[in-house]
Amino acid sequence: MQQVFRFVFFLCAFVFPFSTVVFAAEEPSREQVLEKRMNFYINYSNDTLPWYYLAAIDQFERNVQEVRSDLPKRDGILAIQFSDDFWVGVLNPIGDDTDLISISFFEGNGSDGNKDGMADRLDEDDVMQTLVNYLDSFGHTESDFKEALKTYYQRDESVQQIMANVAIYKKFETLDLDKRAFPLSIKYDYSYRSTWGDSRGWGGRRMHEGTDLFASYGVPVKSTTYGIVEIKGWNDFGGWRIGIRDVNNTYHYYAHLSGYIEGIKEGDVLEPGSIIGYVGSSGYGKKGTSGKFPPHLHYGMYKFNGRIAWAYDPFPSLKRWEREEKK
Repeated sequence: MQQVFRFVFFLCAFVFPFSTVVFAAEEPSREQVLEKRMNFYINYSNDTLPWYYLAAIDQFERNVQEVRSDLPKRDGILAIQFSDDFWVGVLNPIGDDTDLISISFFEGNGSDGNKDGMADRLDEDDVMQTLVNYLDSFGHTESDFKEALKTYYQRDESVQQIMANVAIYKKFETLDLDKRAFPLSIKYDYSYRSTWGDSRGWGGRRMHEGTDLFASYGVPVKSTTYGIVEIKGWNDFGGWRIGIRDVNNTYHYYAHLSGYIEGIKEGDVLEPGSIIGYVGSSGYGKKGTSGKFPPHLHYGMYKFNGRIAWAYDPFPSLKRWEREEKK
């Protein structure tokens, strides 16, 4: 009996931990996932359909799935998924049809990318081939690409977000765009606390959708992310403000600036740490109004789920980026 107990103990002490290590090692790293994802984009790209067009759509789909409870999250390397009607045809009685002949008969779009004779929505090669065929059917210019997006998504905001992704991926030629920066240079004096939800009275009662970072006039303001300048100019509430969109469907809002860095314009693609303007106290009035409150940067973050946009508290992100930058 003692020999049996010793044998069981041996299994627990040596075999089970070894099995755990083996299983853990099978989980792909983030770098491996990005590499596989990029391989899909490159393999299905061509001279008139560059990889960053495919990457932009896939990332948009991933972002929307993460913030929508009514959409299933696709398992695997890719996030792109199609509806029954789009894949098999509106009048097709078989919602999970994989037969190429019947899908074609009912004017569905499902395609065979891995050459196994079936159009399977669970197969990522079939998904990518279907996407490429759909986009190619509209033509091969940027205008054709936008028309394909508008026809499929039916929303200008979705097209705008995907085109922002296109510009960012094209500029940096990588999917690894997670680096972030604190919006103020830490070599200057500044202070901030959580001001999310505080009441605001100017222009009508409303809640504060962001974090105020107080600093002296002229302190440089930096982009916190890789992104594209979506809007720049005067806003009666925010004064001289600038908005930057990243590939994660997040809109970064910088307000009450005293001015902008020379040459910055809408459509510019920036990296984290790029100076975009300077702390000020502009806003709460007609164009040029300044000095109605102490100088500070109002920083806000907004999400878009394919239907609506909403603000969320940026304070936890700011604290994390500040800690990382101080290291």
